[in-house]
Amino acid sequence: MLHGSAATAKTFLFYSLVIFFLGLASVIYQIKQWSFIKQIIVHYMAMLITVFPVLLLYGSYPLNSFMDVLKVYFHFNEVGLILFISSFLIIKLCKKFNKSKEEKSESL
Repeated sequence: MLHGSAATAKTFLFYSLVIFFLGLASVIYQIKQWSFIKQIIVHYMAMLITVFPVLLLYGSYPLNSFMDVLKVYFHFNEVGLILFISSFLIIKLCKKFNKSKEEKSESL
């Protein structure tokens, strides 16, 4: 016998799809031949054609007009920018920490 609700299953599916698309698109940053700017643009486009429609179809946003879709689009970009900046800063700090750790171990 199955337990749970359709809402729980829908939420699980939503987060699973978003995480799947994020993970799949992360390989873009492994392409060393591409510049960082190109990687960012391709990643953004990939998110726009995968995650953005999932947001629209999930149903947590009212979509009664074009303005509603535009609001979701701006929210999508706002969250994406916050995640990008925070990830960029964390990676930069980790690299700096690892570099200073390596320099310290070399001096010993």
